[in-house]
Amino acid sequence: MDPHAGSPTHTPAQVPTRTPASTSTPTPTDVNTHSHLIPAPRTTRHGATPTRLTPRTTLHTAPGTEALAPLLRGTIGAATGLALAEGGGGDQGDGDGGDADRVVLRLEPGLPGGPEAYRLSTDRTLHNAAALIEGATPAGVFRGIQTLRQLLGPEAFRRAPIAAGQDWALPGVTIEDSPRFGWRGLMLDVARHFMPKDGVLRYLDLIAAHKLNVFHFHLTDDQGWRIEIKRYPRLTEVGSWRSRTKWGHRASPLWDEKPHGGYYTQDDIREIVAYAAERHIRVVPEIDLPGHSQAAIAAYPELGNTDVIDTASLSVWDTWGVNPNVLAPTDNTLRFYEGVLEEVLDLFPEDVSPFIHIGGDECPKEQWQKSDIAQDRIRELGLAGENELQSWIIRHFDTWLSARGRRLIGWDEILEGGLAPGAAVSSWRGYGAGIAAAEAGHDVVMCPEQYVYLDHRQAAGAEEPVPIGFVRTLEDVYRFEPVPPQLGPEAAAHVLGTQANAWTEVMENQSRVDYQVFPRLAAFAEVAWSALPAPAERDFADFERRMAAHYKRLDALGVDYRPPAGPLPWQQRPGVVGRPIEGAPPNR
Repeated sequence: MDPHAGSPTHTPAQVPTRTPASTSTPTPTDVNTHSHLIPAPRTTRHGATPTRLTPRTTLHTAPGTEALAPLLRGTIGAATGLALAEGGGGDQGDGDGGDADRVVLRLEPGLPGGPEAYRLSTDRTLHNAAALIEGATPAGVFRGIQTLRQLLGPEAFRRAPIAAGQDWALPGVTIEDSPRFGWRGLMLDVARHFMPKDGVLRYLDLIAAHKLNVFHFHLTDDQGWRIEIKRYPRLTEVGSWRSRTKWGHRASPLWDEKPHGGYYTQDDIREIVAYAAERHIRVVPEIDLPGHSQAAIAAYPELGNTDVIDTASLSVWDTWGVNPNVLAPTDNTLRFYEGVLEEVLDLFPEDVSPFIHIGGDECPKEQWQKSDIAQDRIRELGLAGENELQSWIIRHFDTWLSARGRRLIGWDEILEGGLAPGAAVSSWRGYGAGIAAAEAGHDVVMCPEQYVYLDHRQAAGAEEPVPIGFVRTLEDVYRFEPVPPQLGPEAAAHVLGTQANAWTEVMENQSRVDYQVFPRLAAFAEVAWSALPAPAERDFADFERRMAAHYKRLDALGVDYRPPAGPLPWQQRPGVVGRPIEGAPPNR
C-alpha cells in the first residue's frame, strides 16, 4: 500500500474522561513513579507506605499464571539483578510462613474491563506482598507486569543490571486498569525493507512494553516476498531479492545499487508467532493480493496477465508507488494463493491469528481492462466491471478463510464492488470507508494515513530525514480519535480498535524505523489504551511531562527515537528527496 496517496479525514469524538495524572516531578526510583505511567491508567489510589523489591523477594504464581514467571524474570529480573526465586502459589494468605517480601501473580476473573483488565497493588496495608498483580486473564496479569516495570523506573528496562545487589523502590499505590480498545496494533512493513528476525522479536518486545496487543505483519509486496512457502520455493528464491533499491521517494534520482532482500523461514515464523503469543500479542499476517504482487509474478510469471504483458520479463520491483502489474483473475491464481494460505494458516494458528489480511488495496484495473481473460471472466460471472471482479476475488478468499475458522481483513478498497460478508476493514484512506463499513455492520480497524501513518514526517524542518506526507507531530498523534462522532452506538461498537502503520519505503534499517515510530508510538498507545477526553480537551502538557521519564525508558531499551529538539546529525538524510505535503490534512 502506497503511503503517499489518499485523502485525510478526522473529526474529534466525545469519549469518557479520566482524572489527569499527578504533576509531581518523576525520578527513576522515587515514590512518584506512578505519576508518569504511559499509557495512563484508569484509576490510581495512593497508599501511605512505599515498598521495595529486594534480593530476598520471591515470586509467587497462582494457578493459571505460571507461564508469566519466566517473562517477568526475563525483563524485571534481568534488569534489576533480582533472582525472584519461586516462592509457591499466590494465595491471599501469608503463603510461605507470612513472608511479605514477595511478588504475587493471580487471576481474578471478576475484574471489570474485559480480558486484559488488571489490578496492581504495591500498598502493603492491603495485602501481604510487596506487589500483587491480579488479572482477569493471564493477558491482564501480563499488562500489569508492564506497569510494575514502569513503577520501578527506567533502569528496569535494561537487559542487565547496572548496579547489582540493590533494593528497588516502589510507590504504595493501587492501580486498576483496562484498555479502551481490544485491537491496539502496529503494522510493520518488512516487504519494502526487510527486517531480520531479531529485529522483529525486538519490536514485539517494544509493543508489549506499550500495552499494544496486535502485530500486523506485512509480509509480501511488489518489492519483496518475505515468507517461505515450501510448495512454491521460487517465491523466496526469486521473490525475496531485488537487484537495487530506490533511495528516497520514487521521484528521487538516487539509487542504492546493492541487492536487497531476505525472508523468514517457516521455523523463523513459528518462533516469531510463539514469541508474540507468550506476550499476549495477536499476529495478523498479510499476504497482498490482487495488487502489490509483482514479487510473486516475478517468481511465477503465470500469475500475471500474460495476454497483456510479457510477465516473464518482470523482476522484483526496485522502486515505490502503485504498480500496474497485478494478478490475473484465473482459477490458477486462486489455487496458487489457496496453497500459499494453507501454509500460512499452519504457521499462524487460530488462537494467535484469528484474522488473515489479504491486502486488497491499490489494484490498478488497466491490465484487466485490456485482458481478454479478465473480460471473459467478468462476462462469465455477470459482473458489472473490474471493481466487482476484484470484489469476486476477495469474496472467494473470504469464503475460503471462513470455512477454515478464520476471518478476512483487508484495506478499505475491498469495499469497492461490494464488501465480502464477514470481512473486516482496515480503514486507511481516512474515516469514510470505515464509517460506511461500520454502519453496514462490518468490523473496522481505524488507521487513517493522515494521523497514524508513522512514515509521515514529524516536523516541517528541512533536517527531517526523507520528509514524507503531512506533518504529524507527537501532539497530533496524541489528539487522534479512532471513533468518529457521527457513528451511533451500534455502529461504533463495530470499531474493533486502532492501529499505527509503519511503511518502510524510506526506512532502510532498524534505526530509521525507530526514528519514525518513536516517540509517536507512545502517544498512540495511550490513545488506544486509555479513556481519554475528546481530542481538544486532552492534557498534552501532562503527557509531555510523563514523556520526560518515558524517553529514559526508551534510552534503556536502545530505541533510536526522534529527540524532542529534532533529529541528531546521524538521523538526517540530507539531499535525499522526499514528498512532503504542506498544510493540515483535510478533515473529512
